[in-house]
Amino acid sequence: MTSDGSVDTDLEAWQPPEYADPGLFDEHGVTVGSGAFAVPGTVTVPHGEGPHPAAVVLAGGGPFDRDGTAGPNKNLKDIAWGLASRGVTVLRFDKVTHAHREQIAATPGFTPTEEYVPHAVAGIEILRGLSTVDDYRVFVIGHSMGGKFAPRVAAAGAEVAGLVVLAGDTVPLQWSMVRVIEHLTKIDPATAALLPTVETATEQAELVDSPDLSPATPAAKLPFGMPAPYWLDMRAYDPVAVAATLDMPMLFLHGERDYQLTVDGDLAGWRAGLAGRTDVTFRTYAADDHMFFPGTGPSMPEDYTQPHHVDPEVITDIADWLRT
Repeated sequence: MTSDGSVDTDLEAWQPPEYADPGLFDEHGVTVGSGAFAVPGTVTVPHGEGPHPAAVVLAGGGPFDRDGTAGPNKNLKDIAWGLASRGVTVLRFDKVTHAHREQIAATPGFTPTEEYVPHAVAGIEILRGLSTVDDYRVFVIGHSMGGKFAPRVAAAGAEVAGLVVLAGDTVPLQWSMVRVIEHLTKIDPATAALLPTVETATEQAELVDSPDLSPATPAAKLPFGMPAPYWLDMRAYDPVAVAATLDMPMLFLHGERDYQLTVDGDLAGWRAGLAGRTDVTFRTYAADDHMFFPGTGPSMPEDYTQPHHVDPEVITDIADWLRT
């Protein structure tokens, strides 16, 4: 059991990164949201009166816990502890698809907007209610799909000072899936064999794009078996177009070894849509994969089974940008 009341099943495997100093901050548990879909979360609070900048962290696609646990790794906990060690208050929370998996599965009309926006907005309000937080410097940090939906959170009326997007996708998810399967077929046939074939994935992606897609389309015909309302909502959301309407600074980070979401595909989308903005910053990291774990050679799925920590340069860059 951790200090905030959550169960850390990988306590022995996960150790704090060198850039995190638990002596510089405290943690406490919070409830994020209300009603049947409220979720547990953790606020990491730097020592000192402040006021400190603060950030809500949004996990990537899938039923992630508040730490972003993947094997022995916890990339969101790395980020929270690393930033708190540098004077930033951080709130992270279990995704509703993790905390209420069965209820979500039984809600066929559930959308990715509902997956991200309500809890992110609630988290922002929690941070704004803390006496040690600077109300004018509450940010959203989103990883992967969390980064994709960060602009929608800001556009929802939440009082956000800026966005940090870590490997946020701009290529439609259904087509990213096709590309990933093609990539793994070449470099990791064993893993690719566990996924749909390229032909099946392409058929599913084309159906998502088709005018024939409707709420009645069977989920079994769609990517990941997700129901049609999920894909209709996803299809209607253009993250780059929404980001372009936001009058706030934004920081985009991407690992050059990321095969899941790529510099040439996804980051290029942000760069093209936000070109000329003096308040938008782009940075890439030659050694980093999708989780911002440094390494060498082609990134492989099996890499996530080995202990890693988020690149310290990434933590420093985010902290410096938030405190500017």
